[in-house]
Amino acid sequence: MATLRLFASIREAAGTRQAEFDAATVDELVSQATAHFGTAFGDLVPTCRIWVNGEPAKDRHKITSADEVALLPPVSGG
Repeated sequence: MATLRLFASIREAAGTRQAEFDAATVDELVSQATAHFGTAFGDLVPTCRIWVNGEPAKDRHKITSADEVALLPPVSGG
């Protein structure tokens, strides 16, 4: 199972900082996570950057059980 790591607001929406999903692509993993964590989570996904093993990735990026997928929402501060 691939590890999904969550940060900032999307972590708050999910109620956890990481979870594992059995998926073949980033898009499949995100779909499973949205089904699992709900609408508030799903609403934030389009604003997030997606990284696989520390590298930027697209929805169709293939993943394996050894991969770590990170969702990074925009962050503001001051």
